[in-house]
Amino acid sequence: MRTTVIVALCLTWLASGRAQEETLAGEGSESGGFGGPVLKITPIRGKTGILIGGRGGWIINHSFILGGGGYGLASNIGAATPGPGGEPYVDFGYGGVELEYVHNWDKLMHWSVGLLVGGGGVGYKNENGSSGQYSKGFFTMEPWVNANMNVTHFFRISIGVSYRWVTGSDSPAASNADLSGVAGILLLRFGSF
Repeated sequence: MRTTVIVALCLTWLASGRAQEETLAGEGSESGGFGGPVLKITPIRGKTGILIGGRGGWIINHSFILGGGGYGLASNIGAATPGPGGEPYVDFGYGGVELEYVHNWDKLMHWSVGLLVGGGGVGYKNENGSSGQYSKGFFTMEPWVNANMNVTHFFRISIGVSYRWVTGSDSPAASNADLSGVAGILLLRFGSF
């Protein structure tokens, strides 16, 4: 009799344990999204470069972000050698898939870590910003860490630091080392968090 009761209790426990399966993005999960402008300050060829762009993403359970972003050089940085048409400045842009983990999203101040994996192009541009014909593609990875502040229910400010690693550019305008480096980040996020 005692063995029968123990077996019955074990079977009941096993059956109840299978009733609610937990998944990352399924029944019971919450999701949202955001988009916003990004400003990055970073050295390019030993000079202070300003990158502007934007990023957005799908937020899963307030903590995991799957998204993308793109960034372009807005300041005039002299090329290592002039372009075929005499273009004096570096033309540089990149983007890719971005993954991010947000810790304690509901606290006023919280942190996040992320990674961009993608590619871009480097070439030449004139004083007026028009690009030359010569451009080389490259692969890039950029991990970052951000300090985030919840300003309102739908608006967040993020300040952080990243390291951009560029390989394969093989451009006379700027080398991989010229394009790789630390960046300070300012991101404004608008959305449903």
